[in-house]
Amino acid sequence: MSKESRGKTLTVAVVLSVVCSIALAAAVTLLKPVQDTNKMLDKQRKILAAAGVLAEGQGSAAEVSREFARLERYLVTLDTGEFKRIDLQDAYDQRKAAKDPEQSIALSGEQDIASIKRRANQADIYVLRNEQGKAERYVLPVSGYGLWSTLHGYLVVGADANTVAGITFTEHAETPGLGGEVDNPAWKALWPGKQVYDASGNPVLGLKKGVDPAKPEAVHQVDALSGSTLTSNGVSNLVRFWMGDMGFRKFLDNVRDSGV
Repeated sequence: MSKESRGKTLTVAVVLSVVCSIALAAAVTLLKPVQDTNKMLDKQRKILAAAGVLAEGQGSAAEVSREFARLERYLVTLDTGEFKRIDLQDAYDQRKAAKDPEQSIALSGEQDIASIKRRANQADIYVLRNEQGKAERYVLPVSGYGLWSTLHGYLVVGADANTVAGITFTEHAETPGLGGEVDNPAWKALWPGKQVYDASGNPVLGLKKGVDPAKPEAVHQVDALSGSTLTSNGVSNLVRFWMGDMGFRKFLDNVRDSGV
């Protein structure tokens, strides 16, 4: 092959590489808003399902948007349980805040049963009201480490701030068919009606292999994920962390006393 031919081949290859790179970058840029919209829609659909507003996986984009607009969003100061209403579109990002030393605290080993390392000082929650205007669902963000990943999701409790209405996980990387069963609607259907706190006000809700529904303690137990002990332990730990003193217990105490 002549030097001229080799030069033309290299030129064509370089030009094609540049064109393909530009096309790929343009596609990523153009598709990102669509991907972000779909991700937000999926998150809202899961929250509404956990809150009992829509059936699991159901609802058109318009229906999800309309139903989600019924929710109220509040910013909770976790150390005190104080709260204030914010706009649904408020820019506050709890996960980003947890990485900012000025907006979060580092957790000691004893505190950090959920293995999240840092906890934001404030958490954004959602409240669903009934037709009479009374709060009937509190949608609380929860997170904690499982086997392979940090699970992010929402635990929903009823008007008594104790009885579980539902649970959902919006992000995780657990093993499909094992820890990934946290996404299984049949398993999530085991949660409604369970009680977070015992008679002394301690968060005791957790996963257990072989729950006996005839025993009184079954009201605080959910069947563990089959073949996934570490993910099950992680879910138990994240629930107890976020429902405890480092999480939403003070807020839930406040709403039991005075409502939202």
